[in-house]
Amino acid sequence: MMKRFLVIIVMTVMTGMLSNRVSLACTNFLVTRGASATGSTMISYSADSHVLYGELYYWPARDYPVGAMMDVYEWDTHRFMGRIKQVPHTYSVIGNMNEHQLAIGETTYTGIESLIDTTGIIDYGSLIYITLQRARNAREAIKVMSELVSEYGYASSGESFSISDPNEVWIYEIIGRGHGKKGGVWVARLIPDGYICAHANQARIQTFPLATGKKNSISITSKDLRRIFDPVVECVYAYDVIDVARENKLYEGTDENFSFSDTYNPITFSGARYCEIRVWSFFKSVSDEMDQYYNYATGHELSKRMPLWIKPKRKISNHDMMTFMRDHLEGTPLDMRLDAGAGPFGSPYRWRPLSWKVSDDPKGAEYTNERATATQQTGFVFVAESRNWLPDPIGGIFWFGVDDAGTTVFNPIYCGITDVPECFRVGNGDMTTYSPTSAFWLFNLVANMCYSRYDLMEADAKKVQKELEQKYIAETEKVDAAAVKLYENDVWKARDYLTEYALKTAGNTFNEWKKLSEYLLVKYIDGNIKKEKDGKFARTRNNYPEMPLQPGYSDKWKKAVIQDTGDKLLMPAGAGH
Repeated sequence: MMKRFLVIIVMTVMTGMLSNRVSLACTNFLVTRGASATGSTMISYSADSHVLYGELYYWPARDYPVGAMMDVYEWDTHRFMGRIKQVPHTYSVIGNMNEHQLAIGETTYTGIESLIDTTGIIDYGSLIYITLQRARNAREAIKVMSELVSEYGYASSGESFSISDPNEVWIYEIIGRGHGKKGGVWVARLIPDGYICAHANQARIQTFPLATGKKNSISITSKDLRRIFDPVVECVYAYDVIDVARENKLYEGTDENFSFSDTYNPITFSGARYCEIRVWSFFKSVSDEMDQYYNYATGHELSKRMPLWIKPKRKISNHDMMTFMRDHLEGTPLDMRLDAGAGPFGSPYRWRPLSWKVSDDPKGAEYTNERATATQQTGFVFVAESRNWLPDPIGGIFWFGVDDAGTTVFNPIYCGITDVPECFRVGNGDMTTYSPTSAFWLFNLVANMCYSRYDLMEADAKKVQKELEQKYIAETEKVDAAAVKLYENDVWKARDYLTEYALKTAGNTFNEWKKLSEYLLVKYIDGNIKKEKDGKFARTRNNYPEMPLQPGYSDKWKKAVIQDTGDKLLMPAGAGH
């Protein structure tokens, strides 16, 4: 049975309303072996939602009798969707990665809403987690996903998926065929080795190589899906992906000029400014060629689309990926710390809604807040790292954190583990139930403390965050070696060892973050900043707390207050306090 959000949304919510809830949420970055610092593949995913509780899902491997059935529940709402045939054997899954180092992430782009089929059984979340239990590599995952939606119907709106294994990384984009029409239309493309890709709630596959029917063709259609395991194949698509567009009067051009994205999810200001901007910022971090796409990414030159993938100017590490997921558009013209919306303490966060007006006048001008990669309403975030030089249970590391990527800690969760740390366990609290042993609630506590005085408190959180993550990354080589030694004699001893390591590191993270929350409370209470000496809060010779610092506000903020209040706050000359 699929794991679910513990906050249950009213079951009568229509699919269109649901797609609006998840729109503009989630970000994925994709890195191929040749683009990574170690030769691993990596995908990242932030599951952003105002009602998603951060927890770590787990399914053990299981065997099933012939004729067994599986109940399918919609991931977002836990609405019962129907029953499907179970397979004889399923693989263990931790989070969004299985025991064979296969990982899958997603972002919702919605697209043409008339193509949503509410009668389908497979929603996008079920598609991820069922596939992880049934596929061993990226190509098999594409085959499983395509067969599932073909047989049982696709119930969600437009979706982009990241699919990685130890050797390859693919992007797979799908949308329904229309109400009551079973299946979906989709395109999957292999990211060229040495390149990176990204998607963030805007469909990104445009034109693609068409199948020729020849044995050496790099493209095949769903009618020839048996060929997907041929290494020459780099593109796979639903056989009628163009026909469905024509039938729905969405496209009239030639097959060669057909663009999946432009047809099924036409770019708009919102699609660029809220979605493609996150892709642009990621690309800009590792490329000098992205300034030419700035006007596109900000929603003002929509015809100048960015490439689906780029070759980075340097190799990317797992820590780089963690850093990219923490991006707030710093160092760009859209840096949110620098305008009045940042408040007096330079916050890069803006509360929702994203767009706003000065008045309720329907004819009044509308303005926007930026939508950065790191955001406050994140359930969980991960970097999935797959390494082909190690046995599968050891090679896959699911670097997992909860809440805002900016203030989370990525914990090393090896894909072969058989238990979940208590602080991440499903059922340990939920979105309306506080639990003192839940990492989600603890990390939210620290994050919301930092939001109140970002310019000062964030640095304290970053210090502990850096110490923990650098420690875990540095330990990887030693843990790998110990696990491999055990694996050579007993696979399960190796998996038990990695499980204990995950429990230990997650517990350590929780304890250190608890100390951080207490430290921040004591240090910054009531707008003061307690002085420190030799790692302790300073006291007088009589053991009394020293008078704290009171930094007040920036000159920029003071000038804004004066402009707003005029002489109301002006003190007479010589009357200073």
